[in-house]
Amino acid sequence: MRKNGTKNLRVNGEVARELSAIIRELKDPRIGVMTSVMEAVVATDLKTCKVYISVFGDEETREETMRGIESAKGYIRHELAQRLNMRNTPELTFILDRSIERGAEMSRLIQEVVRHDEESHHEELE
Repeated sequence: MRKNGTKNLRVNGEVARELSAIIRELKDPRIGVMTSVMEAVVATDLKTCKVYISVFGDEETREETMRGIESAKGYIRHELAQRLNMRNTPELTFILDRSIERGAEMSRLIQEVVRHDEESHHEELE
C-alpha cells in the first residue's frame, strides 16, 4: 500500500479524531486545556503511530502536558482499541508540534522587517 493511499489517509484521520476526543476526556490536571491533536500518522502496517500534539501556553505548560500524556499512553492506546475496530492498535509516539509557534514567530519577524523598512523609507523622505 502506498504511504499516502486513500485508506491510510482515512485511518490517519479517524485515529487523530479519536485521540483528540480521548485526550480531551483525560482527568490528569497536568494536561493543558488548550491541547490539540494536530495530526496522526499511522504506519501502513498499523503497528506504530506518530501523534503530533500542539499545546497553547508557556514552555512549562507544554512540558507538563506532554508528561501527562506520556503517563496516560497505555490508557489512551486501550481506549483507542475500544473505539476503533482495527486489526492492530498502533504503538503511540507523542511528539510536541511547534509549527503554530514557529508560524507566529515568523509572522512577528516579518512584521518587524516591514515596520523597519517603512521607518527607513519615511526617514529617506524627510
